[in-house]
Amino acid sequence: MAGTETGETVDGLLAELAALEDPRMREVNERHGDDHGVNLAKLRAIAKRLGTRHELARALWASGDTAARLLATLVCRPGGFGREELDAMLRGARAPKVHDWLVNYVVKKGPHAEELRRAWLADPDPVVASAGWELTAERVAKRPDGLDLDGLLDTVEAGMRDAPDRLQWAMNHCLARIGIEHPALRERALAVGERLGVLKDYPTPRGCTSPYAPVWIAEMVRRREA
Repeated sequence: MAGTETGETVDGLLAELAALEDPRMREVNERHGDDHGVNLAKLRAIAKRLGTRHELARALWASGDTAARLLATLVCRPGGFGREELDAMLRGARAPKVHDWLVNYVVKKGPHAEELRRAWLADPDPVVASAGWELTAERVAKRPDGLDLDGLLDTVEAGMRDAPDRLQWAMNHCLARIGIEHPALRERALAVGERLGVLKDYPTPRGCTSPYAPVWIAEMVRRREA
């Protein structure tokens, strides 16, 4: 594969990532659908060494390797991707961690976030739609003007309970954000969460906040008012 202007090659980086593989870590990650065993702190250290390398990021992504794609999201220039390119990347990003990092580290920081949010929100593919809901949760928290928050609650109430896991998680995130950020809709958001009961029994480690929306909303509001 082609090298970069500073001598890094995709082959060399793939070999470096492969050398960091931990079989036990891969076993844990595979339970969550992520087919890699690279310690993410070590992967981030490689990204720090590389700095921003957009063309290298493209080549790493094209390799199809999950760890390489994670690295690509850290060394790319978010604004350097076109809308159609990002759409194709998301549709090919089936590993949950790659999907998550692509949305959060690349799409959210680029110029096409709003256009893609609207397109993905209505996509029939639940994995793609989940990205639309994550981008919507971001807007709910940071730029809510123009959003139909009551309409979003209607959609959540009608569809979240039976949604596939990843889509359900993203819709739940949006529900919680509406309740946390918008006091006028908090009572309704709490009621929707209680009525649906989604993630009510989710195993939550000690010291962490439950993703169950009523608990999540109440805890975040408590912290802000403390």
